[in-house]
Amino acid sequence: MWQKIYIIISMVKKMIRYATCNDIDFWISLDKHISIENLKKKFKDKECLVILDNNELVGILRFNYFWDNTPFVNMLYIKNEYQRKGYGRELMLFFENEMKNNGYNEVMTSTQIDEEGKYFYLKLGYKHTGSLYLDNQAEELILIKEL
Repeated sequence: MWQKIYIIISMVKKMIRYATCNDIDFWISLDKHISIENLKKKFKDKECLVILDNNELVGILRFNYFWDNTPFVNMLYIKNEYQRKGYGRELMLFFENEMKNNGYNEVMTSTQIDEEGKYFYLKLGYKHTGSLYLDNQAEELILIKEL
């Protein structure tokens, strides 16, 4: 008689949490688009998330509120060696769940048309809702998702 053999694979310990001032050095190594003063304020206002793998910081998500009432992801970045392994997806899903739990029924983000990020967001259910054209830059796609 055949015996079932179960192989237990140790799962990588991932954690998502709101960023703290202890995360500043890691954050600014990835995000060059915000001053340290503004970043500290966003940390205080709980508008920044980090994802960790076995206690190592591997990614960031920064957001604000479009028109002061719709959560808008400004920055999502995962360290190169952790990209395409589900960390970005987990961070976005955590963010979306947090926003839904806080009473929001939609979230927004944007990405340049020439970046691969557009495919990432489309796979997560975001819909292209408009574009922004700035001088000397690629078209910026505006994306929205109902929660």
